[in-house]
Amino acid sequence: MESPAAPAAPLTQQSGSGSALRRPPATKHYRGILRFPALRQLLRFTGVGIVCTVTSLALYALLRPWLGPQPANAAALVMTSVMNTALNRRLTFKIAGSGKLAKDHLSGLVVIVIALVITGGSLGVLHWLNPDATMSDELWTTTLSGFLATAVRFALLRHWIFRRARHR
Repeated sequence: MESPAAPAAPLTQQSGSGSALRRPPATKHYRGILRFPALRQLLRFTGVGIVCTVTSLALYALLRPWLGPQPANAAALVMTSVMNTALNRRLTFKIAGSGKLAKDHLSGLVVIVIALVITGGSLGVLHWLNPDATMSDELWTTTLSGFLATAVRFALLRHWIFRRARHR
């Protein structure tokens, strides 16, 4: 269902140009450091990341006793990746509607595989260095390596998957 079109902005007269008329910009103007789209997106991405990280850690802690560290990490990341892509699509990059939805989610799965390699690799290193690592050690390891995975994820989302919305 199509939403009704927004009413046209009123025409204004430019000062010093006689009778030339123009429309004011349709986008909101930001001041200070928020005038940079990448910074606004990074702030929104951080909020989404906090929600998804807490969800992923909770799922990991819940699944770890039954699945072990690597499968629990993979399951938690895969389960939260769909939520993460949907939230970033809508909130971080301001993309609404169903256009390219399936493509965005498939690309998001590629990005989550990269995150899985980073966090799973860190768990592998932890258990290689300390075979008796506790679940707390594993949670810290996946959280810290998750920061690197998050930086990679933001860069890929912004410059590859959602590049059509880089300036929002």
